[in-house]
Amino acid sequence: MILIPAVDVLDHRVVQLVGGKQGTQQVDLPDPYAVAGSWLRRDAPYLHLVDLDGAFGKGSNLDVFARIIKDSPVPVEVGGGIRSEERLKACLDAGAARVILGTRAVKEPQWLVEMAQKYPDKIVLGLDTKGGKITVKGWQEEVPLSLDRMFDIIRDLPLAGVLNTNVDVEGQGHGVDKGQVRDFVTGCPHQVIASGGLTTEQDAKDLSAAGATAAVVGMAIYRGGLKPWLWDRPWTAV
Repeated sequence: MILIPAVDVLDHRVVQLVGGKQGTQQVDLPDPYAVAGSWLRRDAPYLHLVDLDGAFGKGSNLDVFARIIKDSPVPVEVGGGIRSEERLKACLDAGAARVILGTRAVKEPQWLVEMAQKYPDKIVLGLDTKGGKITVKGWQEEVPLSLDRMFDIIRDLPLAGVLNTNVDVEGQGHGVDKGQVRDFVTGCPHQVIASGGLTTEQDAKDLSAAGATAAVVGMAIYRGGLKPWLWDRPWTAV
């Protein structure tokens, strides 16, 4: 399992929100390009760029993301508000190694099927959960679709993986929900990237033990709870 630093951009600034709620910024930095560069200089193995403006329907940060990708020596994944093939293709054309599809992919599974087949191994499905239910539109809306049904839909698709953000623990600094991660990984037919609550080295070990192949880390590295040089450690359970 690898740890992937998150660069979440809202109002063209790097932020870390609590539970995905606007106005709860615990981190607020002015230059996404500089922040991404700081993690690259610390040997991050991958970058996770999230366009919160896009997720909240407020615009796009693809221009700065394209600049980050161009200058990054490691792969970059991009997500947030990608609800059209045009925007998906723009991210891939900018050099993104994989693109995270969430809201439309969940609400219109046939579109996800079409995109996954057209861009094999380039699509990560973002399945954000809150209270065990799938949530979309920047974690603002629940959908009447069970995880089990979604897993059935994607079982045979050529996805690059599934990103699960546990909104219940996201940005709170209280650790991961081991049971939730274990259940999600067990049920999911694809590799799982875990997100939400990663705060300590033990959390990383717990995620690895649960079967996650990667984990996105945000608040903990911005506030110093988890040191950046730890992300290249071969995380295993003890």
